Amino acid sequence: MYIPAAFRETDLPFIHETMRAAGLANLVTTVAGELVCSPLPLFLAADEGGMGTLYGHLAKANPQWRETPAAEALAIFMGPDAYVTPSWYEGKSRDGKVVPTWNYVAVHAYGPVEFFEDAERLLEVVTRLTSLHEASRPQPWAVGDAPPDFVRAQLRGIVGVRMPITRIDAKRKMSQNRSGTDRATVKRELSASGCERERQAATLIPE
Repeated sequence: MYIPAAFRETDLPFIHETMRAAGLANLVTTVAGELVCSPLPLFLAADEGGMGTLYGHLAKANPQWRETPAAEALAIFMGPDAYVTPSWYEGKSRDGKVVPTWNYVAVHAYGPVEFFEDAERLLEVVTRLTSLHEASRPQPWAVGDAPPDFVRAQLRGIVGVRMPITRIDAKRKMSQNRSGTDRATVKRELSASGCERERQAATLIPE
């Protein structure tokens, strides 16, 4: 990922929070000279390894897991993003020399990927993943709410994913290259948006 110095993000707690908040990631591997990508919900075990370890699962029918990847895998997480109109820049009225852009946060995590079929490990992964996404619900559903034989049958249809993170490229492009006046205007306009994702982006624009 191309990352100009002004947009490079190195704060690991912020990076980890971005990964947790994203929920759905894209897992990319190279197999037989071709790129293969699967959208997957992944969870982060932040205390496992120096930069954390990612876990998830994919359908056993998905061919991505059947061949050993030719290189490290890539997990792509997207944070808040928003279109920025040049109408918000002071240069619009001064000389018109402004163009649109897009503010966003992106995290690319790399590492060797392991696929596994062990039922106990799979059960742990689906239990943790479910608990993570059900936690905020008034009446959380749990894997244990389903009949055990049904759960065992479902586990036979999936394959686990484990990816220890070896390096991270993270980018926070939030108008850092604009003047203080432009940043303030973009922040104000996005804060008033009816889109929650744009309001989230507004909170990341520096004063």
